[in-house]
Amino acid sequence: MTPDFRNRVLAGQFVGGTFLNLGSSLTVEMAGLAGFDWLLLDHEHGPGSDTTLLHQLQAVAATPAVGIVRIAANDPVRFKRALDAGAHGVMVPYVSSGAEAAAAVAGLRYPPRGVRGVAKLNRAATFGADFDAYYAHAHEWLVTMPQIESVEALHRLDDIAAVDGADVLFVGPLDLTTNLGISGQYGHPTFIEALRRVAEAAKRHGKAAGILALDPANVAPWREIGYTVMALGSDGGAVNAALRASAAALKRA
Repeated sequence: MTPDFRNRVLAGQFVGGTFLNLGSSLTVEMAGLAGFDWLLLDHEHGPGSDTTLLHQLQAVAATPAVGIVRIAANDPVRFKRALDAGAHGVMVPYVSSGAEAAAAVAGLRYPPRGVRGVAKLNRAATFGADFDAYYAHAHEWLVTMPQIESVEALHRLDDIAAVDGADVLFVGPLDLTTNLGISGQYGHPTFIEALRRVAEAAKRHGKAAGILALDPANVAPWREIGYTVMALGSDGGAVNAALRASAAALKRA
């Protein structure tokens, strides 16, 4: 593990990823070899377990990509499990205040910088062989991505972005549009204005703005607004679409 990915993120370089929500190590390996910079292993909505996550992170390690884990809640125990298994960072859903962002960063960092439990014999520290370096520098290597998904978060963007270590303000577009009363309307002026506010807050505080795009047509305009950490689609979406297309072709025949 190196600081390269986090440095790229904080320098405002564009990094492209995808969501992996099937709990499959095989689709993780496929995605990592496809050319994405980073992969989001979804353990908020995905069906995976701790064992599944371990296998997924082992699959990431066989590729040039970086593995980020979305945990189900802003809970120190969940951080510990993901990070010890070798995650390069954590995405945290529904962060709506500076205090919640600070708690997320603390969950990712060892004492005295945070509250992450300390164990030497974990995969992230090469089972103890690199523990001293990992303990000393993990706060410089690991990426924290608090998700902006609520109206409350929009009111507290500067508080969230100001937290040291809150590296990427990552918009959850379906949750945010739903909470704005415009569910799934990604071209709605209210949503576009919210995207601008998130990107501007991130820039003011030297952080990056991130988002998941489901439609390739949104990539360029959102990139223009200032989003540099972008994911496009998911393994579940790709498999579902391909299977339906195949079934439809057979029915037409």
